[in-house]
Amino acid sequence: MKKTIKLAVVAALALGSTSAFATNGDVMIGQGAKSRSMGGVGIAKSFGAESGLANPALISTVKDMEVTGAVTFFMPNVAFGSNAGDNINQAFGANGYQGTSTPPVAGSAFATGNPADVVAGPSAAITSSDSLANFSIIPEIAFASRISDSVVWGVSMTGTAGMGTDYTGKTNGSFSMYTSLALLKVATPLAIDITSGLTLGVTPILQYGSLQMAHDTFNPAAPQKSPLADDTSFGYEVGLAYDVDGVDGLTLGAVYKSKIDMEYENVISASTTIFGVNDAITSGDHLAQPAEIGLGISYTTDGNTIALDYKQIAWGDAAGYSDFGWEDQTVIAVGYEYAENNWAFRIGYNHGTNPITEQNGAKGTTQPGENYVGAVKNFFNLSGFPGVVESHMTVGGGINLSDSLSLDAAFIYAPEVTLSYDTSGLTEGAAYQLAGGATPYTGTPTDMLAGAIAGQTAASSADVTHSQMGVNIAMTYKF
Repeated sequence: MKKTIKLAVVAALALGSTSAFATNGDVMIGQGAKSRSMGGVGIAKSFGAESGLANPALISTVKDMEVTGAVTFFMPNVAFGSNAGDNINQAFGANGYQGTSTPPVAGSAFATGNPADVVAGPSAAITSSDSLANFSIIPEIAFASRISDSVVWGVSMTGTAGMGTDYTGKTNGSFSMYTSLALLKVATPLAIDITSGLTLGVTPILQYGSLQMAHDTFNPAAPQKSPLADDTSFGYEVGLAYDVDGVDGLTLGAVYKSKIDMEYENVISASTTIFGVNDAITSGDHLAQPAEIGLGISYTTDGNTIALDYKQIAWGDAAGYSDFGWEDQTVIAVGYEYAENNWAFRIGYNHGTNPITEQNGAKGTTQPGENYVGAVKNFFNLSGFPGVVESHMTVGGGINLSDSLSLDAAFIYAPEVTLSYDTSGLTEGAAYQLAGGATPYTGTPTDMLAGAIAGQTAASSADVTHSQMGVNIAMTYKF
């Protein structure tokens, strides 16, 4: 089974490099062209077979049988720069360090071993470079069929989340960071009419994921590159939809999506061990997709539909993400549709709060590198997993090519977000250890020299800019 699913996800994702999708965190804002063109709504607004992963109760609107095939083109623009590593070199150079094979400069701190001879290292400039992971193609397919007056079932296979950056060979202080996370869900939604107007939906989910990371280390001759690790795991979704009695066109919806734990062996743990923060990352190689809970409302009259979704994504309770300081995310999506018999126009807006909270990465006040762990988290989040985009503007529409065949499209734009997180603790802590200091600080003569050099490193930061564009095209055939 795992081999079969692996082949499916390879077919789904191999058309493009895995990059940062139009996302809330790393979760795509919606499933299908109709949903994405309306800001990602879908908890109380039905999109037929495509609703299987948004709110399974809403596939109940399928009259007989339908299938939708879609392809998504995403074009993120992510740029990163940091002077954390360069400021270590600046401090070492200022104090006469020339490498292990060359004696230190005469009279310098490294030559005398005297903390009093230590001078401040200048601050290196930050050079920003664009990530090479700037294009992805993601196919999707959704099917639904009515099997009785009160029961509809379906199958969906689609990429639902992912993120990645590629700074291979870049001289932007990123340590040549490369990350690639891809998730695909195979779901079998079932919708059952409970009473007049009330529908229950249940979706068992098989999730396949893959993760790979590579980056340089403080030893240029020993870069870190993990193998491509993958995993499969199970989860579920439960949804309700209620057509309010006595108010034509008013629908309420609710959905719960379970957390799905994934483990990518020897990927995250290898990197955290190299950077000396593995004790702080208690989840090891686990990286769970978070649970979600959402409420929705939609109202349709005279061809006009307005829909509103509210979601909470529990990053703060998801293994891996919580360890790196991600917090629960609130998502609001609003969409409008005007539909005639043969065509429809749609527009929407999606806003999700930034889940990546800056950690305390400042220079220490009591000992060198006391905020080293927070600084490393800031560096890894912004260089490898920058899910910081907050707003998405969407527009699209559809046209019926025949009584059975329709074409839909969506365009998504996420304006640029710029963030700068403190990594001074990374620079200070690394300089202290590379200068021969013990961990923890002991106050011995060797530690005193290393501590003095660390204390004279310049403050550093990790800077990221991130914007996105995406196009989604889908065709639906109703039997």
